[in-house]
Amino acid sequence: MKRTIYTQDHEDFRGAVRTWLERDVIPNGEQYIADKALPREFWLKAGENGFLGLALDEEYGGAGDFRYNAVLAEELAKVNAALPTCVGINSDITAPYINELGTPEQKERWLPGVASGEIVLAIGMTEPGGGSDLAALKTTAVRDGDEWVINGSKTFITNGYSCDIVIAAVRTAPELGPKGITLFAIEATKEGFSRGRKLDKVGMEESDTSELFFENVRVTDAEMIGELNKGFIHMMQKLPQERIACAIANTAHAKQILQETVQYAHERQAFGQSIGKFQHLKFLMAELVTQIEVCEAYMDKCIEAHDKGELTAVEAAKAKWWSSQAQSEVLDACVQIHGGYGFMNEYRVARAWRDARVTKIWAGSNEIMKELIGRELGF
Repeated sequence: MKRTIYTQDHEDFRGAVRTWLERDVIPNGEQYIADKALPREFWLKAGENGFLGLALDEEYGGAGDFRYNAVLAEELAKVNAALPTCVGINSDITAPYINELGTPEQKERWLPGVASGEIVLAIGMTEPGGGSDLAALKTTAVRDGDEWVINGSKTFITNGYSCDIVIAAVRTAPELGPKGITLFAIEATKEGFSRGRKLDKVGMEESDTSELFFENVRVTDAEMIGELNKGFIHMMQKLPQERIACAIANTAHAKQILQETVQYAHERQAFGQSIGKFQHLKFLMAELVTQIEVCEAYMDKCIEAHDKGELTAVEAAKAKWWSSQAQSEVLDACVQIHGGYGFMNEYRVARAWRDARVTKIWAGSNEIMKELIGRELGF
């Protein structure tokens, strides 16, 4: 079915993104894998092209239209699953905390660098013993005169190894439980801030992921993002955008690999004919194509709703769990269609299959998403 949410301006923007990817990014893909990170040149080129400030105020290059963010995520996902993850964490997930909750001084201090690619952002929520339970975090900030002293650690932090600033959720009033959490923007140059090694993940090797450590890191109220002890509320308000961004990338990534698999089924010969002509594979691919197109239709409705400020947390949860589950099912089938070649890392389908698995875990596990949906039903 023809998609109707994008205008010609959006499609022109899509063309510009695709040109940049084909010229500057795709030729360097193997090097990103070897380095287990995106180089600074990637961020600077993205900033130079105006792709990193889409979620910011217009004075910092913002588009004022979430559909541009969606187009960027879709095109990045067609290359691999790691690109929309790293860029999304930086631009769609972390930057809005500064843009929407920051003071004028904080915005002027950091946002120009975010838009240019000179400042890479990460969000520090997850802790070694916490997982999806954000209210259970143990990293603390204790008031000492005019400063706060932060101690603790974070794990599984995307962009963690290369970030210049991490917005960390810390406990400022332990006695208040979830109501005693505050967000601080911690610059990587701060004394006492350190990073662990790049974590050895099953997939998404292009994405640098690491542990972060805070040992008597001193910050002031000038680094506080939002209100004191309102960090948990701030995170809950921002999570829907994180989840819809994940869902958009999930759908586009699966769709691209499926299209390549259909082409493979046309070209691969067995028993004197293309394998796609065998009834089982023909029926299977019919199911997969329908599954992705139905998923995409729901994503488009969510994108439209979010652009209008109407997307609810429950609707975003539905999009996140459904798209990540659909992606895993579709890519598993694509591996099977490729046969032995599907298990070879030199084939995109193998890497895509590995990369996709984590999407059922992060941004709130699919089980947590179902819990949120179930609560909405009154259970």
